Amino acid sequence: MTDDVSHDKRALRAELRERRRICTAKEREEFNTGVTANLIELAQRLGSTSIAAYLSTTDEPETRGFLRWACDHDITVLLPISRADGLLDWAPYDGEEEDKDLIGMPAPTSEVLGPIAINDVDLIIVPAASVDHSGMRMGWGRGYFDKTLGSMETKPPVYAVIFDNEYVAEVPTEIHDQPVDGIVTPSGIVTITEHN
Repeated sequence: MTDDVSHDKRALRAELRERRRICTAKEREEFNTGVTANLIELAQRLGSTSIAAYLSTTDEPETRGFLRWACDHDITVLLPISRADGLLDWAPYDGEEEDKDLIGMPAPTSEVLGPIAINDVDLIIVPAASVDHSGMRMGWGRGYFDKTLGSMETKPPVYAVIFDNEYVAEVPTEIHDQPVDGIVTPSGIVTITEHN
């Protein structure tokens, strides 16, 4: 069973990577404008004062415009730095230099705060390959965000950022996979689970 799910995930990830790769520059620019506007709307709607987010890679919906806006509006932003043990450290975003972490993901160069720093935020923005209508998130296979979300005793609202066609009826799911409360896409915000 797990081998089948694992295979299904690999196949779906490959298809999604290819779809993202063949996006035109014009499409990508329009998508990024929509994602930035919708992330800003979400943060304003929730009255967020501190956010855990991430620096997008070239194939992901762009997060930097939103991160700059958050900093300009005195919202504390924490960004992840991958660790060898599969956990995430967090560091404040200052809009300045970026580096690569140990798995090659974009990371801030500011002071590292450790894994529990995320416990103080009031909104978490995560990357995803796909999210289904029940809120199950399929990541890119490294498990960092699943471990982080799974280890939190209480979580603020968690939203994944994806392209519109990556919000699907169902994604292959394993026991460790963590759901999200909603998604942000270029065309809008979908809240799947109301957060109390």
